[in-house]
Amino acid sequence: MINRHLPTVSLVLLGLSLLAVSASAQEVQDFLHVSYFSNNGVAGAPDATVRLDNPGTLANEIFPLNLCAMIYVFDNDQQLTECCGCLVTPDGLRTLSVSHDLASNPLTGVVSNNGVIKVLSAEVNNEPCDPTSNVGPVAEVRGWASHIQNKVGAAYPITETPLTLATLSEQEVEFNLVEQCSFAQRLGSGHAICTCGTGD
Repeated sequence: MINRHLPTVSLVLLGLSLLAVSASAQEVQDFLHVSYFSNNGVAGAPDATVRLDNPGTLANEIFPLNLCAMIYVFDNDQQLTECCGCLVTPDGLRTLSVSHDLASNPLTGVVSNNGVIKVLSAEVNNEPCDPTSNVGPVAEVRGWASHIQNKVGAAYPITETPLTLATLSEQEVEFNLVEQCSFAQRLGSGHAICTCGTGD
């Protein structure tokens, strides 16, 4: 006897499989986190901060693993201005100042008032962490950033939000982040290198 329902069942299963593949391809990976800074260096405005944590859930057979937070800072005109790699130990908290750590040593010497901060969670690739080569994304680094909003009356309101997850492509890692960072630091001769703040 011929089973006439077999083609229909096969098509349904094939459709469900394609939906599952499509959903997993669009899933946001836990590697790249983004935020912004504003009113940096404006007279009377307070400093903003970025706080990073390694929750310690990524482990080998015995111990939680150290991670690198590869940090890439962009001006609001899309130009990479500074980058650095910061070690984040399990359950450690690293605090970075936007004014003093992330935006004080730009490639061009012109300090950005507004821009974007990208934090790539990665395995330890060197001592210190090196954002310019052999960057291997791995999940887990968490972060929060404070934001200095536009002045209201005599005060600058401050908000704080978690860093936002973003989809990470191979082109983003290799060209937009790693290659641009390497080029900026070579060209900058001491400029374009951010610092890792305090903690850990």
